[in-house]
Amino acid sequence: MKMNISTTINGQLQEVTVRPNQSLLEFLRDDLSLKGSVEGCGVGVCGSCTVLVDGRPVSSCLMLATNAEDKKVTTIEGLSQSGEIDPVQQAFLKHQAFQCGYCTPGMIMAVKGLLASNPHPTEDQARDYLSGNLCRCGTYAEVLAAVKELAER
Repeated sequence: MKMNISTTINGQLQEVTVRPNQSLLEFLRDDLSLKGSVEGCGVGVCGSCTVLVDGRPVSSCLMLATNAEDKKVTTIEGLSQSGEIDPVQQAFLKHQAFQCGYCTPGMIMAVKGLLASNPHPTEDQARDYLSGNLCRCGTYAEVLAAVKELAER
C-alpha cells in the first residue's frame, strides 16, 4: 500500500507516493536521490540525518515521510540553490569545522535551525542546541567558532 502526499522539498512542491512506514530519510535518499542526509544511528541520537522541517531541525530517520504532508523540508542540497554556498557552509569551511564529513550536513542543518531561532546565541546556548549532533572526529571547537562568527554578524 502506498500513500500520496504533497510536500515542498528544497523549495519545490512535490506530489509523491510514499510507503506508510517509509522514513523521511529513506524517501529523501532513495526516492529523490538527495544523498546529503545520512543515517548514522537510525534512532535519532546522532543528528547525521538532520533536515529542516518548517525551519526546525528534525532527525529524518525518525520522521515518517507521510508526516511531511503540507510541510516545507530543506535538506543540505537546498541551501545552495542560487549556486553560492550558504553562509553557514562558508563559516564551516573557513573554520575547518569538519574532518571526515559524515556529520557535517546534519551539523550544518542544526546550526541553520539554531540561528533561525536565536540569531545571536551564546556559546552555552549553541552547545546545548547542538548537543543532539554527534561528531566522532571531535570538531566541536571548530563548529562553535563557526557559530560564534555567524552570531556576531
